Amino acid sequence: MNSVSGYISDWEDDETRALGDLADKFFASEVVPHRERFESQHFVDPQVWTKAGDLGLLCCSIPEEFGGGGGTFAHDLAVVQAQARALDTGFGNTVHSGIVAHYILAYGTDDQKRRWLPKMASGEVIAAVAMTEPGAGSDLKAIRTRADREGDHYVINGSKTFISNGSTANLFVVVAKTDPTAGAKGVSLIVVETDDCPGFVRGRILDKVGQQAADTSELSFEDVRVPIDNLVGGVEGQGFGQLMTQLAQERLLIGVTAVATMEAAVAETVSYVKERRAFGNAIFDFQNTKFVLAECATAAHAARVFIDSCIERHLRGELDTTTAAMAKWWLTEQQVTVVDRCVQLFGGYGYMREYPVARMYADARVQKIYGGANEIMKDLIARSL
Repeated sequence: MNSVSGYISDWEDDETRALGDLADKFFASEVVPHRERFESQHFVDPQVWTKAGDLGLLCCSIPEEFGGGGGTFAHDLAVVQAQARALDTGFGNTVHSGIVAHYILAYGTDDQKRRWLPKMASGEVIAAVAMTEPGAGSDLKAIRTRADREGDHYVINGSKTFISNGSTANLFVVVAKTDPTAGAKGVSLIVVETDDCPGFVRGRILDKVGQQAADTSELSFEDVRVPIDNLVGGVEGQGFGQLMTQLAQERLLIGVTAVATMEAAVAETVSYVKERRAFGNAIFDFQNTKFVLAECATAAHAARVFIDSCIERHLRGELDTTTAAMAKWWLTEQQVTVVDRCVQLFGGYGYMREYPVARMYADARVQKIYGGANEIMKDLIARSL
């Protein structure tokens, strides 16, 4: 659904397009028909995960030896784009496959990869990152959750909030201080498996402005005992660097979603204004409508070209943190602006949730906040100037 007819992203090939088509059908059959129920319960049924796993839509870029699809990150992106085309923000695969799986693949020991990745690829295990805290959002150095070593276990205490997949996940990569005196060098990543886990408490599912079907929860850890073998990579104090390295990929995922949503919004709006009539004419025939849509289509195409460049660089291992930050803030700003302008062309119907553009409007706003607030992105960029 690229904004300019005939444009083809260079990173897509026949295999990734076929995977995207498969993902389109999956979302159309397994998610979209149940959207109202998922939104009312604020999470996607666990069966959706196992069905996605059966189709090979989870952990697409994880090597086959660890149960994954054996593809590149382009395959994961094909699934992410299909989800955005379906206008779904509930299924938390971006965190599961795009972030957690790659923490484990990049930094985990061979035993950790074999323990956790195959079950993530099958959908048997749903994964999440327990990073944000009530008093620490973008400032990761300020986290207060502690993991104290006691013999062959860590004892974890602390609270987390805004955790995607929080109420359904059974594997959490927990960001904790293993040495509170060491600043960033005292941060570690520890996996908590929640089945039969005394002291692990799920709080409420949070009531959000948008993304109603997305499972976003509070968590608490009260003397949770975890084997030292669950320390990602087996070395304390590596967590902050691991997070910083992987955040570029997370921001790329957010940018891809932003672009695909912009393209969907423009397509939905063009279709609507060509059918809807006012004052004896199709709304599309008014000059203002044409100008607004021309501007939105141009913004969406410029965004597509930018994100494609970032993807190509990432696939070559060349995407730097500054460019990733540029992509994250600019693309999400464009997403919010374009969707808002499309809502205006729908008039009152654009504010009705039965119309897809209304959901896009509510769902878009948080894109400027999570994954590092856009103000933080600009500060990161400024440091490189």
